[in-house]
Amino acid sequence: MNTVETILVAFAMFSALPVPQPVWNGRNLRYTLCVFPLIGVVCGLLWWGWCAACAALAVPDLLRGAGLCLLPVLLTGGIHLDGCADTWDALACHGSPEKKQEILQDPRCGAFAVIRLCSYFILYFSLCTVLEPTPQAIASMGFAFVLERALSGLAISRFPLAKNTGLAHTFATAADRWTVGRVLTAVCVLSGLGLLCSGGLVGGGMLAGGLAVFWHYHRTADRQFGGISGDLAGWFLQRAELWMLAALVGGQRIGGLSWF
Repeated sequence: MNTVETILVAFAMFSALPVPQPVWNGRNLRYTLCVFPLIGVVCGLLWWGWCAACAALAVPDLLRGAGLCLLPVLLTGGIHLDGCADTWDALACHGSPEKKQEILQDPRCGAFAVIRLCSYFILYFSLCTVLEPTPQAIASMGFAFVLERALSGLAISRFPLAKNTGLAHTFATAADRWTVGRVLTAVCVLSGLGLLCSGGLVGGGMLAGGLAVFWHYHRTADRQFGGISGDLAGWFLQRAELWMLAALVGGQRIGGLSWF
């Protein structure tokens, strides 16, 4: 395995960071999904750095919240939000799985996608603004960023695919599924333990929220789309992130739900 190329492929595909883009081949795609959670590590570090800068400069809560809301989008270039918007449009259609797949492939953005994206950002921004940026809270969100990507990669390597084309199919068919599955399962376990250690009961609530979204993702993909796709993977990741952030803020606000 060419480790450097594998990392570069993952960051070139799933982030907007200006990294060299090697030519994709069987060697550097085989373990790319194993590297996907590293982008969550970078996202967590960006959150920590922004909160530290805001504390040092006495930045208002609204501006701090805006930065926390935008940093994941700036890091990823909106690739997951794009899939999320397409999926929202498809879910608004009550037709067959084939009809929903047609909508996913339509490059145009429908009204339901716009409405739900606006609603998503209003809620995400509000949660970021009222979040108390304690070291435990920032660490917990860091583990959440890692967990959601490990679960997303695990789904691509394990769940049935809706079609034999697209990015999800490319990564799934090129992957060493046995190794990728074992590595990402280990990452899921470790990041889940990290949530429990950093957040206690609050971390447990975040973990439960992420796993609930993962279960719903599998169920929806199977019943309404005939399998997963890259767009559905983005839909899962964005919703898992929002739910875990909501669990974190809710845990902070409920007096009886303390860190330990």
